[in-house]
Amino acid sequence: MKDFSYFFLWLLLIFFFTSPNAHAFTGTYGVCYGRIADNIPAPSRVATLLRQAKIKNIRIYDADHTVLTGFKNSGIEIVVGLGNEYLKDISVGEDRAMNWIKENVQPFLPGTLIRGIAIGNEILGSTDPELWEVLLPAAENVYSALHRLGLTDNIQVQTAHSEAVFASSYPPSAGAFREDVLQYMKPLLQFFSRIESPFFINAYPFLAYKSDPAEIDIKYALFQSNKGIYDNKTHLHYDNMFEAQVDAAYAALEKVGFPKMEVIVSETGWASKGDTDEAGASLKNAKTYNYNLRKKLAKKKGTPYRPKIAVKAYVFALFNENLKPGPTSERNFGLFKADGSISYNIGFPGLVSSKAASTRISFKEFFSSSYVLALTTGAAVLLLDSLSQ
Repeated sequence: MKDFSYFFLWLLLIFFFTSPNAHAFTGTYGVCYGRIADNIPAPSRVATLLRQAKIKNIRIYDADHTVLTGFKNSGIEIVVGLGNEYLKDISVGEDRAMNWIKENVQPFLPGTLIRGIAIGNEILGSTDPELWEVLLPAAENVYSALHRLGLTDNIQVQTAHSEAVFASSYPPSAGAFREDVLQYMKPLLQFFSRIESPFFINAYPFLAYKSDPAEIDIKYALFQSNKGIYDNKTHLHYDNMFEAQVDAAYAALEKVGFPKMEVIVSETGWASKGDTDEAGASLKNAKTYNYNLRKKLAKKKGTPYRPKIAVKAYVFALFNENLKPGPTSERNFGLFKADGSISYNIGFPGLVSSKAASTRISFKEFFSSSYVLALTTGAAVLLLDSLSQ
């Protein structure tokens, strides 16, 4: 009987340590949870909204403690952000990164499922070259600190790039990094390749269309029926701009020696409202883009150039953000309005003010959340105690 008990304990611990939560992205669909607003729901209510919508992945742009506390035991996997303003300090030494992690990440584990740390946002190709130099050492220091804490199997180090890192992206096979960016990009890619982190790109057909509406077919940008484009080099046909942008990133990576690195879209979306000079910004187009994108991602298929790698994307954004600066479009990317109701119907439910809904957790969520940790640890302790008597 004792031998069986030891065997059971061994199986229990094996289950815990091999639980499938080491990746930063579950499935293919995620959402960016921006919070530059003074009228959106509290984080605990947002966690309820996401669970009702069956959205498993979110990105935030900081490591706000109220958010991380509000998402405890939600089963939702979070990528937190190390803001651009911290990069110079974190790049100085591993101890700075260790202090940041001990303050902003470690205290919330394992209840809050922090699966990634995004080092800055859209650094390379930006107008601040000083940050270009510190991006890699900051990422290395964060990874080293996570490794010392035994967290690298559960938390991925990553960074998101804008389309500004490319010298060309049309047709997709012409995708190539800018020469001035490449001297920083290549060592960064070498590091991320070593730690098996994907290449994250913020891809917006909306921005491309807005900048050149006379030349770009709106149907091509919105996943609607159109003649598409033909890439003469690869002999591949593209019927939507989103996949063309992803494949341009794959082409650029291949040119610099990283053909096996996965590309994940860290931001994409469409504005539901804009200024008079913001072509394409409308409720109808936002609904069309986000509905068709969700439908495409649900198929878990690849792109024409990488057909065997399922496309994954985070949609920007969860809410309209009323305090965000810039043109009107910047405040109108939300899938949901400030009160939690849907901005337009693409199949998601709105926020329900039901106590039962806020505490409900599915069987699948149960086995992907920290409930497993609590039960596993408790069962192991009780079993060890009984065996010692």
